[in-house]
Amino acid sequence: MTGVAAAADWAWAEIIAVGSELLVPPRVDTNSIFISDALNAIGIQVRAKAIVGDRRGDLAAVFREALARTPLVILCGGLGPTDDDLTRDAVADVLGLPLEEHAGVLERIRQRFAHRARPMPDVNRRQALVPRGAVVIPNEQGTAPGLWIERAQQIVILLPGPPGELKPMFSRIAEDRLAVLAGAERVYRRTLRLCGRTESEVEQVAFPIYSAWMTGPVPIETTVLTAPAQIELHLTVRSASEPAAAARLDAAVAQLRVELGDDVFSVDGRPLEVVVGEGLRRKGWRVAAAESCTGGLLSSRLTDVPGSSDYVVANAVCYSNESKTSWLGVPPATIADHGAVSEPVAMAMAEGIRRRTGVEIGVGVTGIAGPTGGSESKPVGTVAVAVVTADARVVRTYRFPGGRLRVKQFASQMALDMIRRVVDGCEVSGAFVVRPSQELRG
Repeated sequence: MTGVAAAADWAWAEIIAVGSELLVPPRVDTNSIFISDALNAIGIQVRAKAIVGDRRGDLAAVFREALARTPLVILCGGLGPTDDDLTRDAVADVLGLPLEEHAGVLERIRQRFAHRARPMPDVNRRQALVPRGAVVIPNEQGTAPGLWIERAQQIVILLPGPPGELKPMFSRIAEDRLAVLAGAERVYRRTLRLCGRTESEVEQVAFPIYSAWMTGPVPIETTVLTAPAQIELHLTVRSASEPAAAARLDAAVAQLRVELGDDVFSVDGRPLEVVVGEGLRRKGWRVAAAESCTGGLLSSRLTDVPGSSDYVVANAVCYSNESKTSWLGVPPATIADHGAVSEPVAMAMAEGIRRRTGVEIGVGVTGIAGPTGGSESKPVGTVAVAVVTADARVVRTYRFPGGRLRVKQFASQMALDMIRRVVDGCEVSGAFVVRPSQELRG
């Protein structure tokens, strides 16, 4: 690396993933995620990401736009030997650089084929074409070299698409070259997760707090994200001092926790099933779940956590009314009087699984996931959740939005949160309660 102007703002980067296969399922662009993590670790944040198909004009247009606003642009993919591998060509066009065959790269490709006792196909010569002035980055795992191009106050990096080739190559680049440009500042984060409030409710409480953080000596950038029955607040700080960043973030988290209270279940990014497991283990309690509409999703999430055998005892997926009666002891009269999707049935399911397994906490979930089965009084998305212990009997009816899978996700999340609140002795009331006439969106 030669001397790129120090005045450039190396805190930002853009990523362009190249390949038509990334625009259709089931392929996922995992390279950009890996690159983002590696950049964040050295204090460089990703400003934008784009996926472009194998069309030279489209790639050139997206690349040109990225150059207009960001000093560091990273392209991954499109460096192979076939006719649709056009990244080198598009980059050279935009930068006005001629492509020249690199003798060292060509020889290395030949040697790689010779090592496998195979002749090098002539099409592989394309991988030896290098924009004039580019620095070749050796590829220890494949034939396509990486390329480092400096242009005034900008850097362009071209990486091969296969993750097995890209990851070791970019790790070396990040450690050896980009870390020097990034300087002493690093990116530090906290993630608060909440259950029981909608996005707008969280925003109304949190905005007056986090809007003032940008003017402090160590500014905090805040992003609000949503997931089924969950809101996330991502706090980000750039600082040359880890203790200063940690102190600033700790104070910010404490400020938000005062206002958002027990709805905050994690301040370090831990998912709800992990938090619930830690609470059960701390209290020495075991749990068993009786599920209908969630079909075992609640138990699956509980057992996704390593070591969950310490507190998860059993699960019963009782879908039919007969199984609710025969396996859990739900009285037929309760189902007849209130319907299978009702608070009395959810409570009887929780009591039945607790009695049958001898655990400290039993959970019952019954609902209408859809798309059929709803009625005017109990539309699709109606779910009753109950949690029973020796000292507590808590039950709530919810109405969740969305299709079948989304309703199941909402139901499992709210069931986990009810377990958490009962274990921790928190109120299961206020914003946590979603009545049948309401919708929980988040």
